[in-house]
Amino acid sequence: MIAEFGHFALTLALAVAFVQATLPLLGAHRRDTGLMALAPAGAMLQFALVALAFGALMHAYIVSDFSLANVAQNSHTAKPMLYKVAGTWGNHEGSMLLWALILSLYGAAVAAFGGNLTETLKVRVLSIQGMIGCGILAFILFTSNPFARLDPAPFDGQSLNPLLQDPGLAFHPPLLYLGYVGLSTSFSFAVAALIEGKVDAVWARWVRPWTLAAWGFLTAGITLGSWWAYYELGWGGWWFWDPVENASFMPWLAATALLHSAIVAEKRDALKAWTIFLAIVAFALSLLGTFLVRSGVLTSVHAFASDPTRGVYILLFLVVTVGAAFALFAWRGPALAGTGRFEPVSREGALLINNFVLTVAAASILLGTLYPLFLDILNAGKVSVGAPYFQRVFIPMMIPMLLIMAIAPMLTWRRADAGAAIVSLKWAGLVAAIVGFGIWLFINRASALAAFGIAIAAWLFAATMWELYTRARTWRGLLRQPRVSWGMTMAHAGLAIAIAGMTASTAWKVEDIRVMAPGETTEIAGYQFTLSNVSDVRGPNYAALRATFNVRRNGQAYTTLYPEKRIYDVGRQPTTEAAIRPTIWGDLYAVIGDADGNGSYVTRIYFNPLVGWMWTGALIMVLGAGMSLSDRRYRQVATADDTVEAHA
Repeated sequence: MIAEFGHFALTLALAVAFVQATLPLLGAHRRDTGLMALAPAGAMLQFALVALAFGALMHAYIVSDFSLANVAQNSHTAKPMLYKVAGTWGNHEGSMLLWALILSLYGAAVAAFGGNLTETLKVRVLSIQGMIGCGILAFILFTSNPFARLDPAPFDGQSLNPLLQDPGLAFHPPLLYLGYVGLSTSFSFAVAALIEGKVDAVWARWVRPWTLAAWGFLTAGITLGSWWAYYELGWGGWWFWDPVENASFMPWLAATALLHSAIVAEKRDALKAWTIFLAIVAFALSLLGTFLVRSGVLTSVHAFASDPTRGVYILLFLVVTVGAAFALFAWRGPALAGTGRFEPVSREGALLINNFVLTVAAASILLGTLYPLFLDILNAGKVSVGAPYFQRVFIPMMIPMLLIMAIAPMLTWRRADAGAAIVSLKWAGLVAAIVGFGIWLFINRASALAAFGIAIAAWLFAATMWELYTRARTWRGLLRQPRVSWGMTMAHAGLAIAIAGMTASTAWKVEDIRVMAPGETTEIAGYQFTLSNVSDVRGPNYAALRATFNVRRNGQAYTTLYPEKRIYDVGRQPTTEAAIRPTIWGDLYAVIGDADGNGSYVTRIYFNPLVGWMWTGALIMVLGAGMSLSDRRYRQVATADDTVEAHA
């Protein structure tokens, strides 16, 4: 009965979304306050109804109601409770319901916290959110109903994919969707501005926190997914340039560009049309990721193998939604000319260059991701575009961006002295030169490119710290810095730390793959790994082969690692559980593989230098986003005084 209640709530949510999408928009056009009042009420009601539907589905997973086809296909009575709950969104139907829940959550948040918006802009934003909700809810109800019944109900379920039965993957999808779907709010602000034909400081100030929230969640989701791949898949790496990984990275790049472009739109009344364009592109890339995961065109550990007809619906939804937005942009965009005088050598000029680089980088990843699919569709043969393409195209583009990223905060708005800004960073340049030369000189395996990568990270970090010093000057000045400025500093510093981790773990990774018998020892990166024994152990719903590696350094006991190879009871699917010992300078990483039939086992042992710096840097970036969002400026009304730089 609870499932039927959830289904009914979802149907009502579709009706509410339709009303929210139509009548308030008409009311905004006619200045009818009665119709306009339906928008915030509809957004709140839609969220409540979708939350009820989601709660009903989660209840079915918790109590193992196998009369629901969705639960029978993705759960099992022997699963731990965490994975029963996570199973709610660990499948196509449930994940789309989570998509709708987060979409309605953002709409309700705009309704609740959008009091400083002009009434017509708020209503139009909520109406666009309602239109998106109509499309997603109709897709769920007509093609992906999570409440479909089975008769007769099976005694037990088929269980969740073992790769997804992991704490990292339990929280990865909600975080990622909070980022993906959050960009719908930036999209709605963009379309609403095009309808009104007006982009001002109020619009730019309000699009920034919503984009920043989505960017922060997307950063956290991508980082958690990368960390899961690192310790769960057992290959010692953290990024494979998988098409579905790319599908989350592309909107992240677009959102990063949008964040910085919105600053220029607010401060200098410039790049307004470009900011609108980026808001549309960022959400378009999010919808593209939804299509790639659910269309069946990709085979990936991240993808849902679904009926291709569902992919056709999502593709049509993407084309109609984004196509209509771009058509409106083509009509209204030329009227959004800025009033601020634009000088190439200025802070806005530097931000524009970085915007261009980020956009081209996203386009290059899009090309590499979709090119094999286009060839396959045209029966022109099968090709594989892998890591070498992305590394050779993407990484060189990031170098000038990172160089300018350090200089941009030192430049003034409107017109700047680039020479003076560069000279002011002489100490940062000296630090970068010393670090890069020292790495190249004293690390035996350091290539010039690796040393240069670490030098770039040192340059960005030192320049960020110097810029903070020039703003504060004293400890009292440091404490008086606004939170949004602290957020920028944390994001830039976190990126520098992450780049150092990425560079070191890629350039100096050491691996040892061999067949070992209990009692044998191998040495890697100055650590001696002894395979002491291999035993069979039982988990709550799996059997495992557990190895014990005693690790010594300089003849002294250092740590013990216990990697496992698991076989789940339902489905008999194997998974790898790497054993990792993190240190400040790198991770010790051990994996146990198959037996060779002679008492020995395939082992893979890695030393990944500074890889922990990457997770730390990403976490600092996320905290920086949270710090910026807590700034009181985002809770104030923007006025003409906020764009004083535009008219100076």
